[in-house]
Amino acid sequence: MRYKYFASLFITMVFLGACSTKPKNDYDLNYDFKTLQSFSQLAPQPNDDPLSAQRIKTEISQQLRQKGFTESQSSPDFSVAYGLLTQDKPKDSGLSIGLGTGSFGRSGGIGIGTSVGVPLGSDTAKIQTIQIDIIDTKTNKLIWRGSDSFDFDAGGDKKAQDTAKAVSRILAQFPPQP
Repeated sequence: MRYKYFASLFITMVFLGACSTKPKNDYDLNYDFKTLQSFSQLAPQPNDDPLSAQRIKTEISQQLRQKGFTESQSSPDFSVAYGLLTQDKPKDSGLSIGLGTGSFGRSGGIGIGTSVGVPLGSDTAKIQTIQIDIIDTKTNKLIWRGSDSFDFDAGGDKKAQDTAKAVSRILAQFPPQP
């Protein structure tokens, strides 16, 4: 009985883990990030979403200052470049798979079920990907890169909040902890 319970719990955790996403990052393994104290931001590449670009710039400054870095245009230790890409993606079909267990008296069972939802309205959604690069100003080399994506249907306050959360998730991994 316990075996079935732990097996179903393990399978459920695997399904949940497969559904969650996490920002991605990469960095120079030989770089000493402890020497970094000040930063400046580089102008972003032209894009079709200037409102999001401004939100990203503001959030980067706030996040890095909260981490103890100082913004300095005169002689920063590192520069921050960022880019954003907005794309259409097909809406999810709404296919869901569920797994459950139960027991009644001495009997137990495992059940698997599915459901399908039909998207209404447009058959595409928007996804925005944000990439943040950290560049050593002395060598002009990339030392850290992070990215994350989020879905959105419209602009306004909700998109501003999702943009801020994405930048926060990305910079939560900077500087890397060995």
